[in-house]
Amino acid sequence: MTTLLLIVAAVVLAALFCISLYNGLVRGRNLAGEAKSGVDVQLKRRADLIPNLLAAVKGYMSHERGVLESVTGLRSRIDATSDDATRFRLEGELTQALGRLFAVAESYPQLRASENFASLQQELSAIEAEIQMARRYYNGAAREQNNRVETFPANLVSRSFGFATLPYFEIDDPADRTVPRISFDDGAGA
Repeated sequence: MTTLLLIVAAVVLAALFCISLYNGLVRGRNLAGEAKSGVDVQLKRRADLIPNLLAAVKGYMSHERGVLESVTGLRSRIDATSDDATRFRLEGELTQALGRLFAVAESYPQLRASENFASLQQELSAIEAEIQMARRYYNGAAREQNNRVETFPANLVSRSFGFATLPYFEIDDPADRTVPRISFDDGAGA
């Protein structure tokens, strides 16, 4: 009788342990989903702002068609994709394209002086800061979930119930990872 009770107790403890691991995996998945939703909200705010920005810029930059088409094309491709990793990569490309747009806009003093453009530029800058914070939060939640999914003994439960690792928002262009070289030498010699 005691042996049977010990076996039942061991099975119950093992089941409770597995339930606890499973619940931790579900909490992690939900936290990462919430974080991803926060990123999506900020990206939607940016996507809604882009048409207004492009409309303000179009009249001034008619011969900078490539920059404008790049932003518009990326926005369309992002809307058409459902794969998170691809969408994360395209969002990074859109951020770079918007940076190029503002760099080109520096060549147009009338555009820079436009109150509408300045307002849109400020709003986009604030949204970009929010996107960066949301991406960091998501990456932290994804890291924690990936650790749960991949570490023992939770990996045994995660495999059984189909939990998978989550993608990160990452820099795809290796040039963006390099440290810029700064030189204070004006070439005049010392």
